[in-house]
Amino acid sequence: MNSKIDRKRIFIFLGIAFGITVAVVVWGFFTGGVDSTFSPKTDLMSIVMYAIAFAPALANIATRLITREGWSNTYLRLNLRRGRPYYLAAFTLPLLAIILGGAIYYLVFPGRFDPSMTTARLAGEILDDDTLVSVMGRRAYEGFLQILFGAALVFIGEEFGWRAYLLPKLMPVGSRKAVLLTGVIWSAWHWPMIIMGFNYGTGYWGAPVSALLVFTLSILPLSILLSWLTLRTGSVWPACIAHAENNAFCYLMILFLIGKPDLLIGPSNEGIVGSLGYLLLALPIFLIPGALMPVAMAVSKNSKAVEKAAGQTKLGTIS
Repeated sequence: MNSKIDRKRIFIFLGIAFGITVAVVVWGFFTGGVDSTFSPKTDLMSIVMYAIAFAPALANIATRLITREGWSNTYLRLNLRRGRPYYLAAFTLPLLAIILGGAIYYLVFPGRFDPSMTTARLAGEILDDDTLVSVMGRRAYEGFLQILFGAALVFIGEEFGWRAYLLPKLMPVGSRKAVLLTGVIWSAWHWPMIIMGFNYGTGYWGAPVSALLVFTLSILPLSILLSWLTLRTGSVWPACIAHAENNAFCYLMILFLIGKPDLLIGPSNEGIVGSLGYLLLALPIFLIPGALMPVAMAVSKNSKAVEKAAGQTKLGTIS
């Protein structure tokens, strides 16, 4: 690993990723392509807004071309053999974190929990004859189908930029600092959209500063998880899967809510209380020594340890 940060490439990458996003957001707002809540008014505008997700990936590609960096360390290999436990984690941990965060929210605010899901039924979110088991089962089935058949491909747009390019570039400052910096920058990239009404809407308390702060705090644990999956497998695909699953189930626990949700609080994981599920999973990863070590370094250290042990054994035999 290089001892110095490649500031030039980092700044070029960030300039392109943020530049594309801000340009599209401003263009959509001032051309009337979105309404007062920043919802796209036309199918074309919807496509353009979703295309923002590919800005980080385009920034990765453009930076490599502009600086003639080459195409090594793209993190596009699947690495299934050594990455199996992490692929399993990618498929299971986000849903677990979302359910856990929602459960914590309802423990803190028990008066807002409705196991019969009355509000969701009245809103047409679920059928009148749906049971808790049928709703959860169907949502899980639909969510996993989305992940398997294309959703993960969509999130390569973000992950190929943030986790596969920016994170490795920041690693010289130390793995923990690099992971936190990546998370903060990833959050800041969402800010123009949040200011316009994405994720939290408009007219809430302290808008838009409160949402920017809450979103950053809530997204950091998720970023730790995604970074861990990427670093430990040497592949961006587990992070794509986990990111897709997070977005597929993000609002699952709102089905049990009485009344209108306070998105700054929960029960979705974009709220400060709803995100505690992710925090409980991410904190051990962040604190355990070596958990965020890139797989190549871990393999190298293990090899050196084996060689050293073998050398000591050989010397002992000679004596």
